[in-house]
Amino acid sequence: MQRICVIGGSRYFGKLLVKRLRAAGHQVTVLNRGSTPPPADVEHLVADRDDETALTTALGSRTFDVVVDQVCYTPVQAAVAARVFAARTRRYVMTSTIEVYDPATAALPAVPPGTPVPEELVDPASWTVATDLPWHDDTYLETHYAEGKRQAEAVFARAEGFAFASVRCAHVLGGGAQDFTGRLAHYTERITQGEEIAVHANARPTVFIHHEELADLLRWAATAGFTGPANACSDGPLDVHDLATVVATQAGREPVYRTVPAGAEASPFSVDRHYAMSNARAKKLGFSFSHTADWLPGAVAEALATAPSPTA
Repeated sequence: MQRICVIGGSRYFGKLLVKRLRAAGHQVTVLNRGSTPPPADVEHLVADRDDETALTTALGSRTFDVVVDQVCYTPVQAAVAARVFAARTRRYVMTSTIEVYDPATAALPAVPPGTPVPEELVDPASWTVATDLPWHDDTYLETHYAEGKRQAEAVFARAEGFAFASVRCAHVLGGGAQDFTGRLAHYTERITQGEEIAVHANARPTVFIHHEELADLLRWAATAGFTGPANACSDGPLDVHDLATVVATQAGREPVYRTVPAGAEASPFSVDRHYAMSNARAKKLGFSFSHTADWLPGAVAEALATAPSPTA
């Protein structure tokens, strides 16, 4: 049994992570702003992670074997957490994102199309950190999401007092109530209604992970002992047409596509640049991934069950 603090952990795959940790016999503390309570057998601390004094007060004298940070988006948040937890944990795991590799958001080395992107493309130990940018501005943060994650990783990678690992998540999918971004519903609704799906002319494949698999991977990462970034994605990349085909097959409707110019906004998961991740490092470290074909049809079925009735 280990003492594990989950920052966030009240929604979506974070909530499932907490259940997985408890089922594995760990002592779990959830720290969030109090909007949603955790299960009854989990300690709940309420604090705003942006408020260093409040965070320190809420933690009191508690120490942990591991902290799993589900909701760190900026280097400012990371710096606060690094100071507060420096003497309170021996391991810190941050949930990061595939978007750190998006070449549209930073000057990154080119990766040939079709070559899975490895972790070393974005090295947090050498990434520039700028805490004086307007990270507290929601509009700025929304448009600089990938850079916020890169810099947050960089702050933790240089912190002293604990070992650090980041899990760079692929696009997370689930059906029904687990479709927390609404992106799968975008396809089920448009296909069942016969509405257009906006796609790029040369849409590139991207990578996905089921919300349950991601919860399992984060549970594994909490105690696996590795440091540095690890990519988290199921085997079997898909482009936007592949995804739409799975939905259309179950819906019994043909997808209708509308091609948009390069650089224009399109439907979710239609990308005109390559940054599909490699999961080779996590496999080498001992995690076994599923294939998208193992779970995507089930997620689509759940999404279709809640989609509006098709129009005539």
